[in-house]
Amino acid sequence: MEETNITAASHSYPVYIGENLRHEICRYLPKSYSSILIITDETVAARYLPDVEKSLSKETVFSHVIPAGERAKSINTFYQLHTKAIEYGLDRQSVMIALGGGVVGDVAGFAAATFMRGIDFIQMPTTILAHDSSVGGKVAINHEQGKNLIGSFHAPAAVIYDVQTLHTLPDHEIRSGYAELLKEALLADEDLYHSLIKDDLSALSSQDLSGKLLRGIDIKAGIVEVDERESGIRKHLNLGHTLGHALESLQGYGYRTHGESVALGMLFAFRVSKKAFSAELPYEQLVSWLKQNGYPLNIPDIEPEDILLKMKKDKKTLRTTIQMVLLEDMTKPALMEISDEDLLEYLYDFQKELAQNHS
Repeated sequence: MEETNITAASHSYPVYIGENLRHEICRYLPKSYSSILIITDETVAARYLPDVEKSLSKETVFSHVIPAGERAKSINTFYQLHTKAIEYGLDRQSVMIALGGGVVGDVAGFAAATFMRGIDFIQMPTTILAHDSSVGGKVAINHEQGKNLIGSFHAPAAVIYDVQTLHTLPDHEIRSGYAELLKEALLADEDLYHSLIKDDLSALSSQDLSGKLLRGIDIKAGIVEVDERESGIRKHLNLGHTLGHALESLQGYGYRTHGESVALGMLFAFRVSKKAFSAELPYEQLVSWLKQNGYPLNIPDIEPEDILLKMKKDKKTLRTTIQMVLLEDMTKPALMEISDEDLLEYLYDFQKELAQNHS
């Protein structure tokens, strides 16, 4: 079992990574709680909820299952969780446990942040992608006009990461999580990037995966501890997300996974970085790896003007001018404002290239 610690403005919290942790949750609870509400989704509940409930058999435990998928990050689910918390009699000494991927962590975390003005919550990620979203304290739900526009900063009390749960993930969820790992490597660790780019996503071992996930978490923690509320360098963590979030919103949440959209966004950021900084980035190498591992590399039937309008709703946009996270070089991120005219040209060229080479 691996352990690291993350320092937030309000408190520090531990991250535990290892196998079979779901069978001994009591060992990792940061304190005694009056009651526990486990929030999970339909897919995860069938596989892992009984294990977690059994490990908490001596506690006062309730559970609630939400639909699987990005569409569950809605105001309706958020309100439903508050209703359940009230019905179950949760109080300020209770805790919510988010058992699942990024969607469960985001909506459960936002419910915990706002129930009785904020109670503890614990992240129990069950996806590779959630290694990124489970640390850093950003919790949110989606609005039909944009992703993660309604939310808060609410750091978890602990992160308990049982990597054994990752081996039941479908291929598209593995692809999704690895895109965020690649993002972290491109921001801060070139050696990690070269290690990841050699991986065959159909043959991942728990031990190798644990080490890479821990490194990804440490990279994010190092950034978040300096800039918890995204006023400066934390924005670098949005590499690939300006286009990625726009595609998710336009194509409908769940059309492709978050990480698959971010992968396209990173390729686009590479292209814009080359134009902005003459950056020599491993574009062809990344494209080749993405294709080998089944990432969808196309943007069908969306006008660049529509993409531009959606990108303007991104949280990093300032005074209607789009800011993108680019790379001056490997591990040298930079935030740049880009005019509408330039961005439209870049989008046209990028879509044309994808249609010619990767459709």
